[in-house]
Amino acid sequence: MIVNVVECLSGAQRAKGLVIIVDVFRSTTLGCFLVAGGAAEYIVTDSLDRARAMAAERGGKVIGELVDVPTSEFDYLNSPALIEKADIRGKTLLHVTNAGTRGLMVCTEADEILMGSFVNAKAVVDYVRAKQPEVVTLVAMGTGGTMRAQEDMMCAMYIKNEIEEYPNSFKTLKKFLRDVDTAAKFFDDDREDCPEEDFDLCMDLDRFDFVLKGEPIEGGVRLVKVPVPGGQSA
Repeated sequence: MIVNVVECLSGAQRAKGLVIIVDVFRSTTLGCFLVAGGAAEYIVTDSLDRARAMAAERGGKVIGELVDVPTSEFDYLNSPALIEKADIRGKTLLHVTNAGTRGLMVCTEADEILMGSFVNAKAVVDYVRAKQPEVVTLVAMGTGGTMRAQEDMMCAMYIKNEIEEYPNSFKTLKKFLRDVDTAAKFFDDDREDCPEEDFDLCMDLDRFDFVLKGEPIEGGVRLVKVPVPGGQSA
């Protein structure tokens, strides 16, 4: 098995084999919370207009975060902490963000697509080991899908190391990531859409025992929960 790590939208576009999209702060983390919270259907897409149109067709709600788009434009915000307090059971959710959801949309060379993050890292590793694909590509989506984000690269490397049975130190990693630029929003009192609790929820290692597998549909990608034997319970 060959395990590669690539970055940003350009990396996603050329990713091959079993592809794992990683956007820790926060879209691929949030995806797990949405499914665990009882969403009936979870679809990602790449623009707010498309998300609204698809939500209207399905009687759904739009969730997300986009540069220069007011939070009032979304039915739910891109926050695990806020979603834990919301009742999303039985709802169809359309998710659109700056990087992670777009990354899932451009993986045209992939044999299979998963969402991955720290919250389901062990489940991702167990799934990969069970499938034994020839090629695995981890995509660290980065800020806006164009610039490296430490949390995404470190999560991708963490999963790669676990697959290949190299040592990891999550405690050291979490301590470091608390002080990176991309984590500052969680400790900014002016950002009501980024509660401080989000940092710890995004770093809640192995909280969920499932992977989210992407199924391309017209205008988006539907994410389906796949339980993984050996994963830890939510």
